[in-house]
Amino acid sequence: MQLEGSCHCGAVHFSLQSATPYPYQRCYCSICRKTQGGGGYAINLGGVAARMKIRGADDVSVYHAKLKDEGDQRAHVSTGERHFCRRCSSALWLYDPTWPELIHPFASAIDTPLPTPPEHTHLMLAFKAPWVEVDAGRKDKQFDVYPEESIAEWHARLGLTAPD
Repeated sequence: MQLEGSCHCGAVHFSLQSATPYPYQRCYCSICRKTQGGGGYAINLGGVAARMKIRGADDVSVYHAKLKDEGDQRAHVSTGERHFCRRCSSALWLYDPTWPELIHPFASAIDTPLPTPPEHTHLMLAFKAPWVEVDAGRKDKQFDVYPEESIAEWHARLGLTAPD
């Protein structure tokens, strides 16, 4: 499925192909919550990094989150690159060179109508802010940390993989 996205101010526009366009995964970690805002979570989609096209790339900045291991007070920098518009701060996509073939646009930046998922996966609930209420449906799955099932595996399990 072809996805089109943009920032709020219109300085950045992007497009990419996605075989995994269902916005089903809600991440409640502090990084997503603080960089995305909204309901206390962010939703990532999957896409093909090599097929991404960007207009306004000069207005894209990158944030590398600081991570702390439990029990360790020293922080290290994430390899994940959270791309955002330097003008309006809209979160756009996540790229991690550990998986160079993948790109993860944030559903909040997608302008293309996205399909409604039949169920959701709520992850990183151990890091959820106390004020956030998890609105889990009957079929939804909930995880304190990361689930074993990837974005691609979730789409395949439910027969929802879109053609490239």
